[in-house]
Amino acid sequence: MTAFSEHHRPPHQQSPPPPPQKPPKKVRKLAVEVKNARKLTPRDGQGSASPFAVVEFGGQTKPTNTVPKSLAPEWEELLEFTVPDPDEMEQADLLITVRSNRDFFNGKATDDPIIGKVRLKGSRAARRGEEALEYYPIEKKTFWGTQIRGEIGLRIYYYDDDEEETVQAEEPPPQEHQAPDKKEELRDLPAAVMLDDVRPRMMEIPPPAADALSDDGRESSPPIVTVEDSPRFRNIPPPIEYQQHYEMVPPGMNIPPPFEHHPPPPELKRMQAGRVGDRVKVLTRQKGGELSPRAIAGKLPEKSEKNSAYDLVEQMQYLFVKIVKARGIAPSEAPIAKIRTSAGGVTSKPGLFRPGQPGDPPTSPEWNQVFALSHKQNGSSSTLEISIWDGSSGQFLGGVCFDLSDVPVRNPPDIPLAPQWYRLESGDSVEPNKVAGDIQLSVWIGTQADEAFPESLSSNEPPVAHTRPKVYQSPKLWYFRVTVIEAQDLPIPPNLPPLTKPDIRVKAQLGFQSIRTRSGSMNANSSAFHWNEDIVFVAGEPLEDSLILLVEDRTGMDPILLGHIVVPMNSVPQRLDERLVPAKWYGLEGGSEGPGGPYMGRLNLRACLEGGYHVHDEAAHLCSDFRPTAKQLWKPAIGTLELGILGARGLMPIKSNGPGAKGSTDAYCIAKYGPKWVRTRTIMDCFDPRWNEQYTWQVYDPCTVLAIGVFDNWRMFAAGDGEEIAADYKIGKIHIRVSTLEVDKVYTSSYPLLVLSRTGLKKMGEIELAVRFSSPAMLPDLCTIYGQPLLPRMHYLRPLGVAQQEALRVAAIKMVAAWLARSEPPLGSEVVRYMLDADSHNWSMRKSKANWFRIVAVLSWVVGLAKWLDSIRRWRNPVTTILVHILYLVLVWYPDMVVPTGCLYVLLIAVWYYRFRPKIPAGKDARVSQAQIVDPDEWDEEFDTIPSSRPSEVVHARYDRMRILAARVQTVLGDFATQGERLQALVTWRDPAATKMFIVVGLAVTIVLYLVPAKMVAVALGFYFLRHPMFRDPMPPPTLNFFRRLPSLSDRLL
Repeated sequence: MTAFSEHHRPPHQQSPPPPPQKPPKKVRKLAVEVKNARKLTPRDGQGSASPFAVVEFGGQTKPTNTVPKSLAPEWEELLEFTVPDPDEMEQADLLITVRSNRDFFNGKATDDPIIGKVRLKGSRAARRGEEALEYYPIEKKTFWGTQIRGEIGLRIYYYDDDEEETVQAEEPPPQEHQAPDKKEELRDLPAAVMLDDVRPRMMEIPPPAADALSDDGRESSPPIVTVEDSPRFRNIPPPIEYQQHYEMVPPGMNIPPPFEHHPPPPELKRMQAGRVGDRVKVLTRQKGGELSPRAIAGKLPEKSEKNSAYDLVEQMQYLFVKIVKARGIAPSEAPIAKIRTSAGGVTSKPGLFRPGQPGDPPTSPEWNQVFALSHKQNGSSSTLEISIWDGSSGQFLGGVCFDLSDVPVRNPPDIPLAPQWYRLESGDSVEPNKVAGDIQLSVWIGTQADEAFPESLSSNEPPVAHTRPKVYQSPKLWYFRVTVIEAQDLPIPPNLPPLTKPDIRVKAQLGFQSIRTRSGSMNANSSAFHWNEDIVFVAGEPLEDSLILLVEDRTGMDPILLGHIVVPMNSVPQRLDERLVPAKWYGLEGGSEGPGGPYMGRLNLRACLEGGYHVHDEAAHLCSDFRPTAKQLWKPAIGTLELGILGARGLMPIKSNGPGAKGSTDAYCIAKYGPKWVRTRTIMDCFDPRWNEQYTWQVYDPCTVLAIGVFDNWRMFAAGDGEEIAADYKIGKIHIRVSTLEVDKVYTSSYPLLVLSRTGLKKMGEIELAVRFSSPAMLPDLCTIYGQPLLPRMHYLRPLGVAQQEALRVAAIKMVAAWLARSEPPLGSEVVRYMLDADSHNWSMRKSKANWFRIVAVLSWVVGLAKWLDSIRRWRNPVTTILVHILYLVLVWYPDMVVPTGCLYVLLIAVWYYRFRPKIPAGKDARVSQAQIVDPDEWDEEFDTIPSSRPSEVVHARYDRMRILAARVQTVLGDFATQGERLQALVTWRDPAATKMFIVVGLAVTIVLYLVPAKMVAVALGFYFLRHPMFRDPMPPPTLNFFRRLPSLSDRLL
């Protein structure tokens, strides 16, 4: 590369191009259609009320008319409000106050009595055309709590309108031959005019919990709504003072000043690509060995530190070069741009040409590409060279050179630099007449937080989309419930055998899901078939599929199709609560006649989309979101979860580059919380990759789990070549429960990446993460959340079966995998299934052992208590035994202290264990998983397919081993049954002598307990139990011998 002329001004000194003409600004309008109210509380002292509603939004207040003497008023009024900031509309408060007009009753009230209020968020507003009539409970807070004072029906939606049209509609006509004064111009300016904010600023995301609380500090729960239509009713105007008070306030008076800037927490924060050679100090190995997570030293700031925007990862400097296009260069078929610094270089894709006149030479290529090169402030690189070459012939077409000391530094939220035109120069050995033209580009220094970084091309990355960072969103899933009620006038064949009942079933199909009902029942007086059976599917937006119902006659050997119907999904109503949706009759169509065929009968159905359920696509114990499908039922967020993916250490080589060559790993990370998936960029051929990316999620429930997985990228090698796409290889995965994190504390930890395979447990490396949970919610609000049900309300009113819910979860996983596979870059189904734990319910011997030892660990305190009591009663420590005698006397003589003493003991145990609390969020535990010592055949059995793919000899050996294990379980179950049957034998006279003795002894004990004080009996029994071993017989006591002699039903088993 030859040297270029350096007489160029830096990009920030070039004359800026004329600003482009701004398009008309959009003004958002919020429309609130107040329909009616019902079941209002009387407020006039005469058993009635004269209600009117006052709606407040964004500092704007508008009332409705008054309906006199009615507890079910009909308003039918539309109130529109200007949205000051569309980005913060979802968090803005919408307050509807229902009052009773004092002019219609003889009272001494100086103000209109309040019936109740409804406080909503702007997120309840739907886009115009998608709104529905919803009923909200009218609440009023009293000394005894919140009381429901009725319901109000509202339609809430929004739409965007051009500001210019609004201003022109409201401006008065200009007055000729008169020069208005400056003050008059300002006074005549319409109140609804929105002023443009001329300063650049980032798109604001509303804070999660600033408006998430009600007036009393508690979280406002979403009301249950219904959807229905109401008739129209004519009203009379509200009181004069309310008209004057509310209508004289212009809509724009309370709009925030346009130049006031409120930087919110960004929804997405990316900090990527750490410095080469930067190492993180790691603590010495702790208990648990190399398979346990550990904290990273020097990475834990105090709780009082201020949380900055990018404080979880390392900021890295990059040199950004944006090449837009060129003009007037020498004709070339495929011109390319080369960028070179002392730290490295990168080559662009061939430029594209716009279609021009036939015969015109291609001299104006366009690239529109951004390049990011690693940059160090004190590095030896001082110049940047950008050159244009002919990709086919390799001819030099010109270049420019910049001094990096003059390149400006840009940090968000600074606006992007405008591209400038630069004259292409030739080198010393190139003929000047062969170089001509200009190139349009911009150069700046920034960090990985720059919005251009995700789509930029780096020198160490291949130019494929499969290596870029990406944010994905899961599809919106619904439970689709179809109730098959009955069918009438079916064409049943008349030639049935005598006393043969027709076997009529309905088969429902939705996409790849298919369910068949049971056989329909017939009434004696009609030929209709009844089912009343619910069928539930999983449906995903956009609702483009159709439900197909097939009515089949399965009386004979082969099923006969009697008719079918097709129900489009976009015509099915939505349901948010347990209220029934009206049923509908559908006419059956024949299989070959088509819609115009003969009458085939009809089918009665009740279909709806269930918005009150949460569609499970994750395992129940690893769920990251419990919100219902309908957005109207969501509760406000309680905080934010920030994740900094620092990097990985010691990854194992995955790909083999041939015999004798070392392997390679192209790793990337996937993080999933709620419906949001994030994917880091792929770092090529590196065993210690440094991503340094930071992401943020909204947290609605602390009892949720964040999943992070590491994968090796294989799909990028088959992208665009028509080759078979190989599946990405899983390297490891961890889960972090949000409730285990302290608020506003940064946890920087290293977690082992463990993978199970047929050969056993493998450690694939370690991943370093920084996690912080920030929540402005106070302690009472968190206590309220812990006292609320985990799942939405519909899961308890109309619960789904365990087997049914698991089948629906399998369908949901398939739909999520298919949706994410259509993204660019796509997420493979193997990645989605691994992140969602699709195989969590598969059986294995290892999981059975792990669950058994978990039960043993939970009941270990019972064993410990029994051993402690045994040591006390055997007087192994006489001092302790005497103290127990004294404590026992105190508790017997003062029984009121038993319960407080027990509670205090439990609290002291909790305080004692505070010293041993976890210092970092726990990762995967190989010891609890029983994965450290496992028989090789058990590993092979765990990964075997269904049906088995192993040889018959191996299957027989595994079956015999399973029979031996089942025999042990069978024996334990038999022992439990025997003890229970012996208790029953005391009173069932299966052993007459034993029952007689039990009656006599029981009568004697009853008389003694009646005559002797209870405290004396308790003391005698306690001292007898704690007697010295010299007074104790080593043989079993008579009561135990008597119990063991009682009969059971084991002798009657075959």
